[in-house]
Amino acid sequence: MALISVGIDHEHASLDLLERVTVLEHEWNKVLRTLLSQRNIHEAVFVSTCLRTEVVAVIDRFHGAIEEITTTLSDATGLDAGEFEDKLTVHFDRGVANHLFSVAAGLKSVVPGEFEILGQLRRALELASEEHTAGAELTDLFQRALTAGRRVRAETGIARGTTSFAQASVAMALEELGEEMHGADVVVVGAGQLAAGVAKSLLGSADQIATVTICNRTIEKAQSLRDEIGDTRVLASGLDDIEARLRLARLAIICVETTTPVITRAHLEGSAHPLLLVDLGVPRAVAVDVEELGHVRRVDIGDLHLRIEQVLGERHGAADEARAIVEHDVEKYLHDQRARGAAAIVSELREYFDDIVDTELHRREGDLSDLSEEQQERVRSLIRSVVAKIAHRPTVALKESAGTDQGIRLNEATRSLFDL
Repeated sequence: MALISVGIDHEHASLDLLERVTVLEHEWNKVLRTLLSQRNIHEAVFVSTCLRTEVVAVIDRFHGAIEEITTTLSDATGLDAGEFEDKLTVHFDRGVANHLFSVAAGLKSVVPGEFEILGQLRRALELASEEHTAGAELTDLFQRALTAGRRVRAETGIARGTTSFAQASVAMALEELGEEMHGADVVVVGAGQLAAGVAKSLLGSADQIATVTICNRTIEKAQSLRDEIGDTRVLASGLDDIEARLRLARLAIICVETTTPVITRAHLEGSAHPLLLVDLGVPRAVAVDVEELGHVRRVDIGDLHLRIEQVLGERHGAADEARAIVEHDVEKYLHDQRARGAAAIVSELREYFDDIVDTELHRREGDLSDLSEEQQERVRSLIRSVVAKIAHRPTVALKESAGTDQGIRLNEATRSLFDL
């Protein structure tokens, strides 16, 4: 069996395609169950975020697994495979660890070092564990990747400054609006982790803001986030009040997962009040035709790239340090994997030799009856010592080659020769 990752990400696909292949979290369990029903897939973890939809799996046949994963993604997204298969990024065995550790470290994020990806990977592993699709191998891989990601952020400066979509979107909006934010009302749509980050960044970056209204489909969640933030400028509202709130706002930042836009042209036509809409949803949470209204400007995560380029320029040294940590932790993970892979066959081989020694000593016990107990023990010790020396070189070779093509061949040959 081998490791594989197959995904579509912002480095190789357009925002439009990423939007269309995004699978909302409440559908992830269905994708996992479909993956595990395939012939070549033994373990699987699935994650789908605004900029990454990916499967990590333990498989049998490489090409068979690629086909099964592609078909599953096609079924889950409703897209013909031909629309995305040339945009797939595939990693195999060692490459999977390099890739996943780099993702967890924030090295493959639009915002280098951003924290949200750690929570997304952790949630993906938790869900796969709940669905019993992540076994020991993927659990260890993801846990080690998450540990490496936390280490990168603790030991390098990659997480200094703007480190999330929340902070980057707020910084972009504040730069664009400038003094217009003095006494301004802001609407944040959503009450999840991203919305919380946006609201806190707004309040921490712009003391001049008058109010931040959390609008959410479930008003209780909006109220809970309001209470968690604990700032008197924060208000809570349901989505049924969104039109009235937008008429008063200078800025609205939308942070929800949705299959249909939550803000449409109809919400905005009754007002001429200037409004900047920052849409962080994938799929888009703001209807594209709102841009036809003269008083409305709409931006999305694709417009964050200028700010991200600035961040990248400030963090080249930190990124190099982060890559060094990732490389070290990947090597340690692979070393531990090789050691564990060899442990089973080595243990079985030693047990095989020990059984032969014990069986033969027991069978020939009568031949040693003329010897004293001390002499009998010396004979037993000598036999065990000779057998241990004979077994030494094969066990060393199995350990040293574990995880390689040669190791696989030696493993198979050992099982065949000794009938293990």
